[in-house]
This record gives sequence, structure tokens and C-alpha cells, in this order.
Amino acid sequence: MAEVEGRTRDLGYTDRVAEFRAPEERILGNEEREDLLARAGELRSVALDPIALWDLGLLGTGALAPLDGFMDARQYESTVGGMTLPDGTTIGLPVLLSVTAEEAREIREGEEIALLDAARGLRGRMVVREKFRRDAVREAREAYGTTDEEHPGVRMLRSLPEHCLSGPVDLLAPPADERFGEHLRTPRQVRELFRERGWTTVVGFQTRNPIHRAHEYLTKCALETVDGLLLHPLVGETRREDIPADVRLRCYEALVRRYYPSDRVLLSVFPSAMRYAGPREALFHARVRKNYGCTHFIVGRDHAGVGSYYGTYDAQKLLRGFTREQLGLVPLFFDNTFFCKACGGFASAKTCPHDSKEHLSLSGTRVREMLSRGEPLPGEFTRPEVAAVLTEHYRGLERP
Repeated sequence: MAEVEGRTRDLGYTDRVAEFRAPEERILGNEEREDLLARAGELRSVALDPIALWDLGLLGTGALAPLDGFMDARQYESTVGGMTLPDGTTIGLPVLLSVTAEEAREIREGEEIALLDAARGLRGRMVVREKFRRDAVREAREAYGTTDEEHPGVRMLRSLPEHCLSGPVDLLAPPADERFGEHLRTPRQVRELFRERGWTTVVGFQTRNPIHRAHEYLTKCALETVDGLLLHPLVGETRREDIPADVRLRCYEALVRRYYPSDRVLLSVFPSAMRYAGPREALFHARVRKNYGCTHFIVGRDHAGVGSYYGTYDAQKLLRGFTREQLGLVPLFFDNTFFCKACGGFASAKTCPHDSKEHLSLSGTRVREMLSRGEPLPGEFTRPEVAAVLTEHYRGLERP
């Protein structure tokens, strides 16, 4: 990691959220919005792929600061090769807008284009700064650690055209989604809530799976050391077999109502696509949570992993190679936690002396299999309120 450290500037690390500079938002005001709506039919347009659509929202709200738009060729090469932007800011993964060869031929550099969703709805605009081509094979190898198209992130990457457009973007309006209601907040709104609550140190927690008691244990361990906890489940594009985002959110709501102190915890959703990039995505998630105002970030076992593509603690190994100044926050590393019948509570290999036959630990895949068969989840694994939400969801899938 010496090469990365050698070219990294001071990124403004502080252990107090109140001292963070709020990221700039790129959301059109009323007059600009009306003007764009009036002119949109005259502009060339691009329909965003599923990942780029979620990235547009992150770019517009400042969650991907210092990026103000989709990456150019220099930023792309720096990120793929070294996990940082050219100025040394850690980012981990490329943030790109892919277009067809025909679109790349027709659209000119310097041109303003309309950005659309899959239903051809207007979501924003971009002034094209540059056109270039991504190297999908190298990107898969470097960013995902594999070129195997069975990997869901690589499969998505290889399905996209290799031509890319870069440039600053503007959102038509602040992100909104009725599935998430008040839990969908911009980084600026999250920081304001931290300020109102008087939190100067905040730990962020990320999952794409329903929260269970091992998650609860490690978040409460982390909460012992800081003012507040940001429960920040990812709710963007995921695999079809993953449990839907609105169901996972209901699990969090049920848990927070009964088992967390309301003045020490904020539940807010993270509107981002899942790339399943393991260690690189852990770095990406840390950068984003810094922009949301977190001073600390939990990195557990197999962060953002999928299948057997990454080692259990590869994400932790990668982040240990960066300084706090480079990351912009403090990563908190946790071993795999489980319920130990002999201990009578939750523990990890660091704290439990007993044989693994005393341990209860279920994978996300195993949980989905049990639920699909109507089997009850052990109380040592999940709270009954969470189990009830998941059971209701799976029963609904069985109805004709």
C-alpha cells in the first residue's frame, strides 16, 4: 500500500463529526428544474443501467464526494489500478455511466444530455466532459478479484457496453421512494440529525441482509465507544434471491423499537446498488459513510462478499493497509460472532474458549432455506419480532 500512501493528500480526517465539511449537493432548484423539464424533449438522452441509476442519486446528494459526476478516464484508471482518485481520495470502485457505441458516436463532448430511468422518466442531467472505453476484463480482475461471470457483480459488469460518458451531474429532485418514507435521507439530512442529537462520534453499520442477533451484538459493542449508531442498510439493486429491501427495513424497524435506545440510534437507508465486490466494496462503503458523517465504520466478516470469492477477513486486511487519514474515519474490525451455548451468550473466537459444536451461527443462505421451508428460526439467532416479519414475507411468497 506504500504507493497509495505516497500520493495521498490530507483528506481532513477528524474524530468529531461536527468538524466534517458537509458534501455539496447537486440538486436542481425550482426554476432550474422547470427549465430542464421544458427542454428535456430537445436533449439527447441516455437510459441509465441499474447501478448507474442508484449512483446518480449518490452523486447528486454528495454521498460520493468529492466526485461531482460519473468518472472520467483518468479517475477510472486511478480507481481500478490503485483504489483512489488521482488526488488520493479513497474510493475503491469505479462509478461509471455506460452507453452503447451508437450513443457514444452521436453524443458530443460538452453537450448537455438528459438522464433517464428504465421507464424513460427524467431523473437528471449531465454535461458530457469526456468519452472513453472501460476495460471490463481488467476492471473485473482488479475490482472484483475474479473474471468469473458466475460472480453477480462481474456478470452485471460484463453485460454493460464498454463505452462510457463522464461529466458533472444534477438531480432533477431529491431522492424519494414510498417504500422507505422518512428513512430515505441525504447525507446533509443525516448530518443535521447527528447535530441535533449532539453526537460528535458516530459508528455506521451496513448490511444487505436482514439484521440478526449477532449484528445486534456487535453494533451494541461498537455503540459503547461512541455517541451514536447509524443503522444504514443498503436498499438498492441486489440479487433476485436476496430478501427485498422493504422487508429488510421492516426487520430493522421491529428491532429498533424494542431493543435499542431511541436517543442513541438512527435508522436510515443507504440507497445504493450492491456490487458484491468484497474488500473493494468495503472501502467504497467506508468512503460513503464518511460523507454521511460517520467517524467510525464497522467491518465484520466477509464484508460485501458473495459465495466463496473472498476470504473471511479479506476486507479487514485491505482496510488495515490504509491510514485513518486516508479512509477519513476509523474502521472497527469484528471477528465472526455467534451464540455460544456453553457461554450462554454471544461471543467470538477472541472471547469464547469452547468448541465450535457449542456455537450457533447461520449464513444468509441457510436462513433463506429455513424460511422457505417454513422452519422457525432459533431465538438465539434472531429476535421473535424480526422472525415474524420474515415468516410473513415467505408465507406471502407461497400464496398463489
